[in-house]
Amino acid sequence: MNKNFLITKNKTLKEAMKLISMNMHKCLVVVDKKNQLLGTLSDGDIRSALLKNFNLDDKIKLFFNSNAKFILEKNLSTIKLKELFLKRNLDIIPIINDKKKVVDVTYWSKVFGKNNEIKIKYDKNLDINAVIMAGGEGTRMLPFTKVLPKPLIPVNNKPVLEHIMDNFSQQGIKNFFITINHKAEIIKAYFKELNSKRKIFFIKEKIPLGTAGSLKFLQNKIKKSFFVANCDTIINIDFKDLYNFHEQKKNMITIVASAKEKVIPYGVCNLSPDGRLKNIKEKPKFSFLAISGIYCVNPKILKFVPKNKKFDFPDLISIVRNKKFKVGVFPIDDNSWLDTGQWSEYKKTLELLEN
Repeated sequence: MNKNFLITKNKTLKEAMKLISMNMHKCLVVVDKKNQLLGTLSDGDIRSALLKNFNLDDKIKLFFNSNAKFILEKNLSTIKLKELFLKRNLDIIPIINDKKKVVDVTYWSKVFGKNNEIKIKYDKNLDINAVIMAGGEGTRMLPFTKVLPKPLIPVNNKPVLEHIMDNFSQQGIKNFFITINHKAEIIKAYFKELNSKRKIFFIKEKIPLGTAGSLKFLQNKIKKSFFVANCDTIINIDFKDLYNFHEQKKNMITIVASAKEKVIPYGVCNLSPDGRLKNIKEKPKFSFLAISGIYCVNPKILKFVPKNKKFDFPDLISIVRNKKFKVGVFPIDDNSWLDTGQWSEYKKTLELLEN
């Protein structure tokens, strides 16, 4: 049995996120010290916990699902497993003995065959448009960007922009709108030489329009919610999950945010209201959700984007919130996000992909 499926209730949210990213099946089985079944913990449960402001160091016993579906070892059959998977739309099924001990964990591809494995991971027929904002100068990546436009900076012998498009294409997304400005002709020439089967539409900015300004060109051209990605963000998520979350919550914008943790390398003074020292906390840890640069956007809000003016995504989010529309957050594991927009993060990305 793969140990990456099992977790005890006293493990932290951070540890659970790492395990779930390793087993690739969106779910864990929660057990006690004797491996007896206590429940399950899905990526949806983790997302809900983060949105309720649970900390990465909080124990999963506070929010795991204790009403887990399982099958008894003595009743085990392929037919019963298939029925349970299809009826309950499960990601994994724990198999237990008479003493409630987990003896195995099975999953979709194990029961239905390897040819169906992609079905549990990704829907390959997403009829959704993707917009990639590739017009920036990439000043944080100098001197690289003196020669190459930022979207064509290589990551493992392939431009970062192509990595981003590959992640979308693997899930069936075929239509791409790429906004360009700095060294635009080089970007267009690259994709012309590539002879890709994707449908690529370039949006040429006459002046730099920021991280959201060029979305104005898409007003009245896209009829349903679409994805927006910065050109320096490689992200590995199920885009159907993101889209469904966005639609079910009736958000106008959904921000994909990565769960991060930072340690302050100093002792920190906490003060009382009158300015006296309350206590000192040595090297405290802070958990937060960092904006990844990936969004799901309802096209109705494009009317708020000004024409031919520099306009950034935080500005659009502020306007949408001020208009009392919903802006949601879709939390992801930090391991799902690779940033190539500055040298320190770019080097980390290269190291991670090499390993």
